[in-house]
Amino acid sequence: MPVLVASDLDRTLIYSAAALALTMPDARAPRLLSVEVHESRPLSYLTETGAQLLTELGDAAVFVPTTTRTRKQYLRINLPGPAPTYAITANGGHLLVDGVSDPDWHASVTARLADECAPLAEVQAHLAAFADPVWLRKQRIAEDLFAYLVVERELLPEEWVKELAVWAENRGWTVSLQGRKIYAVPKPLTKSAAVREVARRTGAELTLAAGDSLLDADLLLAADRGWRPGHGELADAAWAAPHITALPERGVLAGERILREFLRAARER
Repeated sequence: MPVLVASDLDRTLIYSAAALALTMPDARAPRLLSVEVHESRPLSYLTETGAQLLTELGDAAVFVPTTTRTRKQYLRINLPGPAPTYAITANGGHLLVDGVSDPDWHASVTARLADECAPLAEVQAHLAAFADPVWLRKQRIAEDLFAYLVVERELLPEEWVKELAVWAENRGWTVSLQGRKIYAVPKPLTKSAAVREVARRTGAELTLAAGDSLLDADLLLAADRGWRPGHGELADAAWAAPHITALPERGVLAGERILREFLRAARER
């Protein structure tokens, strides 16, 4: 039976220049490979060693990129190794099969959202009314499923995010702060549900996972084994579970370590 590896991407496997955390002397910094270009500029990286590990992982397991990115944002990424048959985007809102969204899966997700939580329009209106132009840079709707804000992090009051989280909780939504983005996501919109569907389709008996944010918690809890890096929301909250390993590495070296752990566990199986 195949091993399924479901991993978050940004700040878990791939890193922007600002998130690399290259704290070692320059001469000892790892060689990097660009895996995403946006508007003619390199945007995301992993180490060259990580690229080799990911290539090997594609042969040893069913690798499923699992991201909150929209389909368009995900398709900008050019990962090394075999092209994944399955990918999960929009936090589980779209299940891509050979790069194309499965319409039945998407329809089932949207029906559940309509039944179980406040509408996107209500959340969007609240964000527009209460976000301060002093720190707000952009407000976006992703795939007509959830909303996010791009902010100036150093100007953002911490209490504002906490108050938004309480407001959202009462309406069936959750809030996550990742880098310069504040996400407001319906609670039924989860990566774990889509991963379980991929496991069903592939017949996988073992699921491995990794992630760094609160939006990855359900993914990690649904896996048989998981890893989180030493940075991110989960690390900041000291989030833990019996089958989850908290790694000490931060930044792009954490991504490399996660790939080593994935590959070791897949081969041991």
